[in-house]
Amino acid sequence: MAQKKRKSQSLLNGALVLSVSTLLVKIIGVIYKIPISNMMGAVGRGYFDSAYNLYIPIYTISMAGLPVAVSKMVSQQAALGRYRDVRMIFRVSARLFTFTGILGTILLLIFAYPYALVAKTNEVIPAIIAITPSIFFCCMMSIYRGYYNGLRNMNPTAISQVVEAIGKMIFGIAAAKLTITYGYSQFESGAKVFGKVCASESEAMSAIYPYAAAAAAIGVTMGTVIGMIYMIIMHKVKGDGITRTEIVNSPRPVNSGAIAKTLVAIAIPVVTSSIIFSLTNLIDAITIQNRLDSVISNNLDLIKSMYATQIAEAHVLDADLKDFLYGAYTLSLDFKNLIPSITTTLGVSAIPALSAAYAVKDKRALKSSVESVLRVGMIISLASGIGMGVLAEPILRMFYENGKSAPAISIAAPIMAAYGYTIFLMAISQPMTNMLQAVGKANVPVKSLTVGAVVKVIANYIFIGIPSININGAVIGTVLCYLIVVVYNYIVLIKATKVKVNFMSVVIKPLISSVLCGVAAYCAYGIFYKILPQRLIHGYSLANIAATLIAVVVAVIVYVISMLLIGGLAKDDIIMMPKGEKIAKKLAKYGFIE
Repeated sequence: MAQKKRKSQSLLNGALVLSVSTLLVKIIGVIYKIPISNMMGAVGRGYFDSAYNLYIPIYTISMAGLPVAVSKMVSQQAALGRYRDVRMIFRVSARLFTFTGILGTILLLIFAYPYALVAKTNEVIPAIIAITPSIFFCCMMSIYRGYYNGLRNMNPTAISQVVEAIGKMIFGIAAAKLTITYGYSQFESGAKVFGKVCASESEAMSAIYPYAAAAAAIGVTMGTVIGMIYMIIMHKVKGDGITRTEIVNSPRPVNSGAIAKTLVAIAIPVVTSSIIFSLTNLIDAITIQNRLDSVISNNLDLIKSMYATQIAEAHVLDADLKDFLYGAYTLSLDFKNLIPSITTTLGVSAIPALSAAYAVKDKRALKSSVESVLRVGMIISLASGIGMGVLAEPILRMFYENGKSAPAISIAAPIMAAYGYTIFLMAISQPMTNMLQAVGKANVPVKSLTVGAVVKVIANYIFIGIPSININGAVIGTVLCYLIVVVYNYIVLIKATKVKVNFMSVVIKPLISSVLCGVAAYCAYGIFYKILPQRLIHGYSLANIAATLIAVVVAVIVYVISMLLIGGLAKDDIIMMPKGEKIAKKLAKYGFIE
């Protein structure tokens, strides 16, 4: 193994590296899902997301806690100069990850059919089988990710995440395209389409969708393979930076059995909280599909009349109606999940400062940390959420107007808008969880999420079961869940830290500016959409694309100006940004901040 000087990043630098890579991965993920949704339509997208809903909990069980445990142990032993132990941890973790990877792969295969049976979607099985191997390869990749994180070198993890996402996108799109082309050529030649006799194009596409979803899922597996290969090669070429002198001067390592026990002991609490969150999403997905299937079966004519235009445009068979509506629902989730992925980094970065302030009872630092996290979270989520709500349909049209998912846009838009107006609840829930962990209240988020999950399931059953509401009821359950989580967590956080939050600064000012931002976006879009030429480019409306982009720019300008005029930005918030101190000095010079 080649040896080079070990890189060691500061906490803030490491957090920034991972934050940037996480955001890139999320953006690539959205880019990946747009073309496959356009190719497969809402029905195929529904199959793909159904497979993912089972995949995530098994993935979590397989590896959620071990990378954290490896990172923590490696960091501790490296700080003590016990580099033989560091190497031993790497070898022991490799064996543990191999075992959990194999176990996770087997579990996913075992649960594939029961899950499809409960969710009443047997067509999802090919996609589950296609995504199953990625569990093993993810575990192999995480051997290196946890190890390098512990050595305070976040670059390998960050790069491998982006490489994995790019691989997933390229192979997933290509495989889905080839599968659809092959299936359709079978239909045109009069042959069976993946073993089924199809009398019409609608029947042919119905037969193709499950395998197209499986092909897209193969992209996920290939992405993990490429990410794993990158980590192996990088480790072979660059090594871990531990020198021969450091190894020689290290004391004899403890036995591998003791290391394995410690790793598992550290991993279990992390896995427990992650499992609760993942199982909540799995149960949510199952109840949505199950309840949707029930309401459609009992009110088929009514549901068909409600979505007659969309069904006709998409050529949806009665048997695929549930998956069509669920697929339309998942279209809105791609954009909904972007905002919380950004605000999540706020809580992670606040943990060290908040922990230190809490330990020494520094009330001023506690107040500053808590308010900064909440205020910046609200500044980001309120404006972007309201903007997403106002421009929901134009945004969806900009990406899906000329694809097979186009008929589902009118169904997805109101759902996306509802999530936009309430996204601030989801956006600040994770930072609150991190802050509670920092002040020794890690059990609180588990309790609040458990209660929220129960309420969510009940709400799904009630509201999706109302024929006139159907799939839109899923939004109600989600909002109620996060409302409970945020309110309960906030009460405990304030009680624990004894911080009196300035609501004018944290909520009211960002809300006022966000409403102005939303009004500006709405007016700008309406004006420019009418005056711009109504031309189509490859099936996409030029006026819609241009008006949407202009509306976003206008909204950002209005938001920034209004926040500066009403004093909505604090000096601490500006300093958190890149080159924040220079920006803060200039703003203070002109009287925009104190």
